[in-house]
Amino acid sequence: MSKSLVSISDFNKEEILHIMDKAAEFEADPNRPVLAGKVIATLFFEPSTRTRLSFESAINRLGGRVIGFSEANNTSVSKGETLHDTIKMVSNYSDLIVMRHYIEGAARYASEVSSVPIINAGDGSNQHPSQTLLDLYSIKKTQGTLNDIHIVIVGDLKYGRTVHSLLQAMSHFNARFTFVAPDELSLPDEYKLFLRGIGIQYKETQDIKEALADADILYMTRVQRERFSDLMEYERVKNAYILRNSMLEGTKENMRILHPLPRVNEIHPDVDTNEKAYYFTQARNGVFTRMAIISYLLGIE
Repeated sequence: MSKSLVSISDFNKEEILHIMDKAAEFEADPNRPVLAGKVIATLFFEPSTRTRLSFESAINRLGGRVIGFSEANNTSVSKGETLHDTIKMVSNYSDLIVMRHYIEGAARYASEVSSVPIINAGDGSNQHPSQTLLDLYSIKKTQGTLNDIHIVIVGDLKYGRTVHSLLQAMSHFNARFTFVAPDELSLPDEYKLFLRGIGIQYKETQDIKEALADADILYMTRVQRERFSDLMEYERVKNAYILRNSMLEGTKENMRILHPLPRVNEIHPDVDTNEKAYYFTQARNGVFTRMAIISYLLGIE
């Protein structure tokens, strides 16, 4: 069976470092037609702008062709076609499938029935491994290493799939974490058990200013309205933490602010002009990282 990227745990430490090296090569020379003659399917059962366009940009820069959909309502899924049949059909037409789905575990199921590699572009609140790899590439570029980094993660730690994947990936590199979240959005116990089980240090606080003082990376996240069944609960926590430029005084000179985007109001626009704001460059890094992932899964060097 073809190797897929469904969870960040599908790549070991050596593979992660290989992706970092390949991403740097693609950034240095981004237009390489190594996918000439290849067809990549992008199946987005859930809305996406950055991730979908980033993947499609990566495929185009590699000389491949893109087929797929960005709105499931316009496909046979709206007629009742099962995920099984959709994946079976599309794998006949393509060399690799990039898929985002609103149900946790959908990407793993797709990888089990597909005859071509699957890249999970987000499944519910579970995992988003390609985002994690571009996050790691951004950390490595700004800090010069992935080892012994102190990462402060703020916002939605309960439903944030980018957070869950990042914890698992950075566990290879002896990271230290500080989690800043309201009680309703705190990190699930399963991830705390995972970190304790492998000896990774972490602490929890609700004081973002205290956490910022010693941060190498500040990872802001959006409170995701679409994950809440109770809108009253969403309204109660949506503005729990808003980063402003004045809060960055006294932080480490080399500290950088990451965000998987889109943002709502958790980062005030006055932060954008601060040299520590890195989130738009981070999004650009996604193209090179996804070029590396696609070529690796297809066995193209």
